[in-house]
Amino acid sequence: MEWLPLFMFLVVFAVLLAGYSVALSLAGVSLLFAFGGILTGTFTAADLGFIPNRLFGIVTNQTMIAVPLFVFMGVVLEKTRIAENLLRSLSALFGSLRGGLGFGVIAVGALMAASTGIVGATVVTMGLMSLPTMIEQGYDRRYATGVISATGTLGQLVPPSIALILLGDVLANAYQQSQLAQGNFAPDTISVGDLFAGALLPGLVLVGLYALYTAWLAIFRGSRVPATSQRTKPPFGTLFKGLAPPLLLIIAVLGSILGGLATPTEAAGVGASGALLLAAAYRRLSVDNLRAICLSTMQTTAMVFFILIGASLFSLVFRGYGGDDLVHELFMGLPGGTWTALALVMLVVFLLGFMLDFIEITFVVVPIVGPVLMAMGVDPIWLGVLLAANLQTSFLTPPFGFALFYLRGVTPASIPTTDIYRGVVPFILLQLILIGLLVAWPALATWLPEVLR
Repeated sequence: MEWLPLFMFLVVFAVLLAGYSVALSLAGVSLLFAFGGILTGTFTAADLGFIPNRLFGIVTNQTMIAVPLFVFMGVVLEKTRIAENLLRSLSALFGSLRGGLGFGVIAVGALMAASTGIVGATVVTMGLMSLPTMIEQGYDRRYATGVISATGTLGQLVPPSIALILLGDVLANAYQQSQLAQGNFAPDTISVGDLFAGALLPGLVLVGLYALYTAWLAIFRGSRVPATSQRTKPPFGTLFKGLAPPLLLIIAVLGSILGGLATPTEAAGVGASGALLLAAAYRRLSVDNLRAICLSTMQTTAMVFFILIGASLFSLVFRGYGGDDLVHELFMGLPGGTWTALALVMLVVFLLGFMLDFIEITFVVVPIVGPVLMAMGVDPIWLGVLLAANLQTSFLTPPFGFALFYLRGVTPASIPTTDIYRGVVPFILLQLILIGLLVAWPALATWLPEVLR
């Protein structure tokens, strides 16, 4: 019976592979195991009484209010084509240079990923906006598909993004649990803002690595990333109009969080309001457009919270069967101690990233392994950044990477899937370099949060 929690985890995984809804799979399997345990006397029925309190805690969580607001901000920038204007302006600015269009895609992809944090939305949008132009301008198909896929996954690491908000909230709870388990009844806390600060420098380093690779191609393989046919730059006023407002909006949102002027939730409200004002200023906020924006925001938000409710029920039943103690014993018994346990978790998360989205992994896996790793001395912010970078690499790795599936859906049939797979290989290597830097130099993730505290 002591292995029952892991068996429950495997059953959930099998049900997910069968194609059932994530939230219903988590909740349904958990309830079946709970009722079965009550009938056999291996599960305490009173544990189910904590469900209402957990659900109330979810819907009243101030940090989670930032989720619909950031989603709204990203959807507004996408559906009102403000992000598309930003891409065109950056492309025009760098177009006379070899690789200029690639630099523009990297910059816009990073900004879009930061504003939405949803891999599928960013990859599809970038694919529809920039891939036809890149192919038309003579860019190598492997580089074009690779850079779009890679920048589309930046939302896992570049703040402010939904992925970091969800991960930060889960890690904060796990950190408190690990300290309470060690007898510290006045535990230290971390916030989503701390994780934003921790992910900022690694995110910028990764964007810089993408840009360096593009510059290397421009110097040594110029035929793969040619200059665009547009040799004259548009007027400064046109460039300013396309570049300044969305850049200032994202900088203001992130700056207010890092500067301690606003919480992530308050900054998300500013971002949502600012995106609406931009859309109105560009005269693209029609009734139909606003309806589509609200519907998309509602669907994404409902998905996130529905999964969170199912994951909360799964976590409750898992712990009711002693699953957290089992994981702790397994990790402590591994040869090599903390590093072996951390490597095992990273491998499992990487493999799960082939089949589950970051939301499921964040809500299901991190609450189980997070408290154990942090009780073993792993820094919570460093762990969060490592997990985000790991998931980003997983979503980009053939043959099962989510980003590749999304891009394949909007790529012309003339571009074979093998070109997409080959195109992402250099960017996967760059992400592995970043993970190596984080492991060798944890201060890359922990220095800025310490400075800002």
